[in-house]
Amino acid sequence: MASRLSRSLPFLGWGRTLDRRMLGADLMAGLTGAILVLPQGVAYAFIAGLPPEVGLYSAIVAASVAALFGSSWHMISGPTAALSIVLASVVGGLGTLTPSEYLAAALTVTLLVGVIQLAMGLLRLGSLVSFISHTVVIGFTTGAAILIATSQLKHLLGVSIAGGQGFLLDVAALVQTLPETNPYALAIGLISLTTSVVARRLQRRSPHLLLGLAAGSLACWLLDGAAHGVALVGALPGTLPPLSLPELSPDSLRTLTSGAFAIALLGLIEAVSIARAIALRSGQVIDGNQEFIGQGLSNIVGGFFSCYASSGSFTRSGANYDAGARTPLASVFAAALLALILVLAPGITAYLPLPAMAGGILLIAWNLIDAQHIAHLVRASRHEAMILAATVAATLLVALEFAIYIGVLLSLVLYLKRTSRPTVLEVAPRQDHPRRHIRNVQRYDLAQCPQLKILRIDGSLFFGATDHVQRRLRALSATPGTRVLIIGKGINFIDTAGIEMLLQEARRLRDQGGELMISSLKGTVLDELRRRGDLARLGEARVFETPEAAIGATAPALDPSVCRSCHQRVFTECGPLPAEQDILAREG
Repeated sequence: MASRLSRSLPFLGWGRTLDRRMLGADLMAGLTGAILVLPQGVAYAFIAGLPPEVGLYSAIVAASVAALFGSSWHMISGPTAALSIVLASVVGGLGTLTPSEYLAAALTVTLLVGVIQLAMGLLRLGSLVSFISHTVVIGFTTGAAILIATSQLKHLLGVSIAGGQGFLLDVAALVQTLPETNPYALAIGLISLTTSVVARRLQRRSPHLLLGLAAGSLACWLLDGAAHGVALVGALPGTLPPLSLPELSPDSLRTLTSGAFAIALLGLIEAVSIARAIALRSGQVIDGNQEFIGQGLSNIVGGFFSCYASSGSFTRSGANYDAGARTPLASVFAAALLALILVLAPGITAYLPLPAMAGGILLIAWNLIDAQHIAHLVRASRHEAMILAATVAATLLVALEFAIYIGVLLSLVLYLKRTSRPTVLEVAPRQDHPRRHIRNVQRYDLAQCPQLKILRIDGSLFFGATDHVQRRLRALSATPGTRVLIIGKGINFIDTAGIEMLLQEARRLRDQGGELMISSLKGTVLDELRRRGDLARLGEARVFETPEAAIGATAPALDPSVCRSCHQRVFTECGPLPAEQDILAREG
């Protein structure tokens, strides 16, 4: 009972291990996290089209719930760049909304995201995120980074354009407004961006975004930017996350569910990927389903406390681990310290210029682009490069939630393409080896028996693979009278379509005077075939435990006239060559 309760309520497990030293380490890590998330929370809310305090509310409430109910000891949840841009796309697609209507729609999306994630966790569907390939995630993140950067250029340049028209139209509008650039805004944005870059280069663990925003604010004050048309973020309300009620009308639910599902899927991919990446360094074992539950609960609770959709943050999680965090309590400490800052120093953003924010967000967007992996994918595989390009293009040119669906579809197509073409290899015993190990014919340049063809299948025999395997079998056993032995140690399962194909090939070979045999099937595959009655249909006499047993049982039935004319002696059962028999007869 205690073990089951600890799995359902993870904080009960690690809470028993806390001591004074661990509390001190978590408190210091929490202080680092609070300083780091302060500018990020404001920036990400800005990307999502929400008031800056909403990003900080998410970093307080959602991060605490995810830490308490998730499985990772070091991952920090909260607002992220990718989810912010997708949320802006989903809610922005509803048309022109007032600020209160926009916030209500964002809260509804957040609640739906949490319900979907929690349901997936309770149904133990954690493995579903594995169907979305790494290439698709990189492509989507790259496209999202470009969209984020594009959305911030108007603030960097200090110009006014109508956003949300689509990537190409937004870029065209920016080009048209270049002559109207506000030099004060551009200077402030570049000072903030340059300061952040230099601070990050000098000390990677430094709060470079915070330093960049501080430099931009100072530059705005020195240049009297407000008097020259530079927009300011303004002061925060100075209150803790208030209770809120998402819009739950049938029309809202019907309109927003599709986008919420895409955000839920993307959020889970981010969270599980980050948790596993940190676990490789910490040695912790991650429970993917529990992580789903933690993320789902954080977004459900967040939907009622003025938060928007959140997930794991790689930057803040890595910084949390590097700062010496021992338990998820570090995330709770960071949230508590951030709440104190919000209540005691609400004016911290009062003189923060929007161009400085834009400079910091441009750096965030740049860091989202994984240039090293992109270059590797382009060099390594034309197939992967095409998927990467298609995902980036979809992200830029269609609604972001549909771009995620396109990425999922591409991942599944790629998976099915690979699994539907199992490798069918010609193999034979090595005549130069005393134990006659069976190896690849082409790789070892091996001779083959003219009457017994040995093939190895690496891959499952399911409905999508039967056509490919059957074509290969027929091409390699076209000679009448050929016997075929399939070595099936690489076959993980055989479905009904696979069995029907094998029965069809067995009849074809029998009609031509040959035979089909199978060896080395895994025990689980044999058990399944026996349970379904398919083993009896195949004929248990045709199924052997090892290739040697199959060869030993088949060799006596081979045509002796063909054996006498064969000079290869592929199998030990073949006996000596005719000339050697004559010598043995004379000596005898």
